Amino acid sequence: MTPQRTESTEHPQPPKSGPRGGRPRDPAVDEAIILATRRRLVTSGYSQMALGDIAADAGVTRPTLYRRWPGKLELVIDALDYGFRVQSAATPPFPLDEMTPREAFTEAIRRVDPCYYNPDAIILQGGFISEAERVPELLAHVVERAVEPRVSQVEHVLRQLIERGAVRPGVDTRTIATMVFGAYFGAFLRGDDADTRGGLAEQLTATLWPALSTETDPVADR
Repeated sequence: MTPQRTESTEHPQPPKSGPRGGRPRDPAVDEAIILATRRRLVTSGYSQMALGDIAADAGVTRPTLYRRWPGKLELVIDALDYGFRVQSAATPPFPLDEMTPREAFTEAIRRVDPCYYNPDAIILQGGFISEAERVPELLAHVVERAVEPRVSQVEHVLRQLIERGAVRPGVDTRTIATMVFGAYFGAFLRGDDADTRGGLAEQLTATLWPALSTETDPVADR
């Protein structure tokens, strides 16, 4: 079983959107602003966060921030991309060939958890959903960079298991992938804490695998 991960403490290269000239940028300043932005997204939300507060949190002046980002949307997009780069760098290849079919399905569900790396991800994604009418670019960016790659991986694993004869042909892989992704939001909204949601992959597998497996006794395929 691959353990659930939290965001890496490694520091990727800071974003390069920014000044159109002048002195070279200090990567440490960029990172301080990015990290302050990510914290404010969780504590204040996009609509309520102010660039002046982010500058103060980062220990820089407002002109320093504005020399790097022309506005809040551009800054938030770069802050999100910072997290996506950390997650991508920390993600090991999917070990499908080293697992039983049931284990592979469980691991795919585990990795689709929005909080697999970032424990605040569900709160962040919920906030972007609430902003969809006002700032649709935010939700679209998260769907493209964070949601769709994870959900698509569940579909990909299921298709590979179908090709190997472990999962029944004709299974609606899109519906199953959407279902297991949505289960994490449902558990969050019903009050399940992070530890409880950490066991959701096994619970979903126990429920779904008997209907998917080609094994006569799918419970034995462990």
